[in-house]
Amino acid sequence: MEPSATLVAQTGVPAGSGEPSAVPLDYEDELLRYLWRDYLYPKQYEWVLIAAYVAVFLVALVGNTLVCLAVWRNHHMRTVTNYFIVNLSLADVLVTAICLPASLLVDITESWLFGHALCKVIPYLQAVSVSVAVLTLSFIALDRWYAICHPLLFKSTARRARGSILGIWAVSLAVMVPQAAVMECSSVLPELANRTWLFSVCDERWADDLYPKIYHSCFFIVTYLAPLGLMAVAYFQIFRKLWGRQIPGTTSALVRNWKLPSDQPEEQGQDPRAEPPPRARAFLAEVKQMRARRKTAKMLMVVLLVFALCYLPISVLNVLKRVFGMFHEASDREAIYACFTFSHWLVYANSAANPIIYNFLSGSREKSLALPVHSVPCHGPHLAAALCS
Repeated sequence: MEPSATLVAQTGVPAGSGEPSAVPLDYEDELLRYLWRDYLYPKQYEWVLIAAYVAVFLVALVGNTLVCLAVWRNHHMRTVTNYFIVNLSLADVLVTAICLPASLLVDITESWLFGHALCKVIPYLQAVSVSVAVLTLSFIALDRWYAICHPLLFKSTARRARGSILGIWAVSLAVMVPQAAVMECSSVLPELANRTWLFSVCDERWADDLYPKIYHSCFFIVTYLAPLGLMAVAYFQIFRKLWGRQIPGTTSALVRNWKLPSDQPEEQGQDPRAEPPPRARAFLAEVKQMRARRKTAKMLMVVLLVFALCYLPISVLNVLKRVFGMFHEASDREAIYACFTFSHWLVYANSAANPIIYNFLSGSREKSLALPVHSVPCHGPHLAAALCS
């Protein structure tokens, strides 16, 4: 049963009535205490939710900030892929710092406590961060697809990457304006609207029931279904090039099956510490490039997979609610509330997962090739080393 229905039964105040309340002020104070005690104070399972949100907040904020600092402080890490990864981290910091606290309070109190202006700003920034994340992952997949599958067709540079990032933010800020335009703040109990923000709601208000169906159908296709489909095709072709067939511009399958000199038995009379001839050095450099590309592709595939899984529940629930009109007359509202709350947490958990993926899928723990490298080595923490491949 909804809180407003229960309040009508126990207080006699008709929920949603626009008429001014005739009850004494002390009665309204008693009603407010009743609301806090029975509806707003966190229940036992909600304390678990609060702990989960706090953990995600700390990991996402600290982890993504470290990613940005690692690339900013190490010039040799300023590659095209890392520029896009930093952009993804900035979007994660934005949604974590601004949207996560508001989402937690709404999930716990079932009330919008931040006023009319932030009712438009916070959902808008949430939508912008989703768009930035999707477009950034798409540009990363496109860059890797060109570099590995068609290296002669397009040359990606850091300058082009910075221009693409500016374009990503400009497009995201522009196309998500309708989200801010339709958000409205209203009170479930208008008779208490002048005394408290409790049971205020921030939700979409459309002029016609057809508009939200069109908007959210397009939103689901443009920000989830279509990009993930195209990225899946791109990474499938990348996988075939890196693990199945020869990469354009590389030597044959010997590169893929090459073993390190330390893994091979020493030939009689050969000094293992002797520097390899130039031809062998070139071959070893090619082997290293192959392994670096594999590590980078593996990390990016996992980032994409985690993003798809974390955003799937909220995407499906929003389509069911906004397009098909489900959940409005549902009997088991507690279960629906739990599903939406968990799906909200998953969205923020994705922001915390990315720095962890960069760390654990780095190649810093693997044995390096016996080859002098002329570029600056990636020393330091695993998080920084993860971005050097």
